[in-house]
Amino acid sequence: MASASKSTRKGCGPKHSNSPTIIVMVGLPARGKTYIGKKLSRYLNWVGVNTKVFNVGQYRRETVKFKSHDFFRTDNEEAMKIRKQCAMEALKDVCKWLKGNGMIAVYDATNTTRARRNDILDFAEEHCFRVFFVESICDDPTVVEQNVAEVKVNGPDYRDTDPDAAMEDFKLRIAHYKESYETIDPTIDDDLSYIKIIDVGRRFMVNRVADHIQSRIVYYLMNIHIQPRSIYLCRHGESEMNIKGRIGGDSSLSQNGREFAVELGTFIKKQDIKGLTVWTSELKRTGETAVHIGAPSEKWKALNEISAGVCESMTYAEIQRNFPEEFALRDQDKYHYRYPMGESYHDLVTRLEPVIMELERSENVLVICHQAVMRCVLAYYLDETSERLPYLECPLHTVMKLTPVAYGCKVESFPLGINAVDTHRPKPQNVSTTREPDKALETTPDYPIKEQINSSAEESESSSEDEASTESSQRLNSRKRTFSFPGSNIKLTISKQLYFSNPDSVKRKSRSRHRSDSVSGNPSILSSADIRRGSSVPLFNERISEASSEEEDLKDDPLPSEDLKLVQFSFGVENDDYTGLEDEVPLE
Repeated sequence: MASASKSTRKGCGPKHSNSPTIIVMVGLPARGKTYIGKKLSRYLNWVGVNTKVFNVGQYRRETVKFKSHDFFRTDNEEAMKIRKQCAMEALKDVCKWLKGNGMIAVYDATNTTRARRNDILDFAEEHCFRVFFVESICDDPTVVEQNVAEVKVNGPDYRDTDPDAAMEDFKLRIAHYKESYETIDPTIDDDLSYIKIIDVGRRFMVNRVADHIQSRIVYYLMNIHIQPRSIYLCRHGESEMNIKGRIGGDSSLSQNGREFAVELGTFIKKQDIKGLTVWTSELKRTGETAVHIGAPSEKWKALNEISAGVCESMTYAEIQRNFPEEFALRDQDKYHYRYPMGESYHDLVTRLEPVIMELERSENVLVICHQAVMRCVLAYYLDETSERLPYLECPLHTVMKLTPVAYGCKVESFPLGINAVDTHRPKPQNVSTTREPDKALETTPDYPIKEQINSSAEESESSSEDEASTESSQRLNSRKRTFSFPGSNIKLTISKQLYFSNPDSVKRKSRSRHRSDSVSGNPSILSSADIRRGSSVPLFNERISEASSEEEDLKDDPLPSEDLKLVQFSFGVENDDYTGLEDEVPLE
């Protein structure tokens, strides 16, 4: 009978890789189970795995009023019935969650007996859920004593109770659980999927990791620690691009930005932070911001600002003018929207996952980064949703201090008093793709050089068609910028002035095969449909090749310059077939 039970529970659940998972916490009280469960839930939600914690203690508090440790005696039959009922009510809610939009449920309870764990396994098997156990074992009396004093005595069961009396009562509660505690045994429970965390991460035991989600859980849990520390976050000082209202780029600091760098160095020295390490991105403005801080520093490519692709170095007004539909699509779903040839906030979260892991492993760190990056890091620590993440306010010249506490994170904000432009753009009310330009730009901040840019644009529009054509040609030849596909070192050049052609006005011929040397250095004509959210890179390259093969035909039948969108690319080394599109297999 026992062997049959083992065979049906091999791997703790069904073999389907996309089956929902119940993470079952195991351990005595005051062993950090709730801390681990909430932290794990926060991480999984941040990376896009829909997770919710179900705390059985909360169900018990809603059912009966706690009086004393006697409620947890193993010979208290009436209390045992109530506790079992609460555990089953929580499991029913777990089932509703996982059969709805949920992917992971954290079942937070002591689950100290094998019989209780078998009940959970039977429940999971009935509903085709996977089960992964997380057992926290701690025999260090100092850690347990500290946990009881900081968390349990101040918890909901002992509100308005004398601290000494609460401490004594809770210790007796632990003693009752010890009487029936059966740890997960490597021999008896060999068929279970689990991780045992011993003495707050000093040692681990891992068994039968069944799928990708479980491997990510193990990876995360092996990187966290509970040592007291603080994480300081700030953006770079105000940059030259900031005062022009342009996004991205790699400009130096403005005068205000340089003043902030000096003030930041003074502020950090006054904080007297032991063992501080400074992390910056690879962009100039973060390095220049860190020059007055006397601490070891590291550069992280992963901390670079979100890539705006073909919109790099544009103002919001220029993006609206050149890509009005794209601008509206980004406002509709800012978290998932990906810039043409660039990144989304979701992509950025994926890129920042190694940074979060290192922050969890580290002690005191100052991270000097960028607006989108800082939003993602803050969202992780503050457990913000993906809907709110892209709109978190991260003003320039302000330092935020994050201090992890029992079940969350304490945040302190320190504005350093140096003037800076406001770069925060709230979500506009009208996000329709057919909205008027003024509605699209109604939440755009004002910038010091905005009027100068507008007046230049007005002058350009008021000039004759021949002069506009000449100026456009000069800009195409003299004003070029480069960008790379994410993960590639190959630099592509693209003109700043962009004009759309009507897709129907260009006669398309049969598609030519992709060859990088056939398009190197040649201008290509692309419609607005070519540079669009969701367009694949192979399709984009195919259009480049196609436009290149049609170049002679277009010379014979040119379109008006104001109807065209000219984009010029050059691929890395001349005559080199390598394009930097590592995942694409060139067509024969």
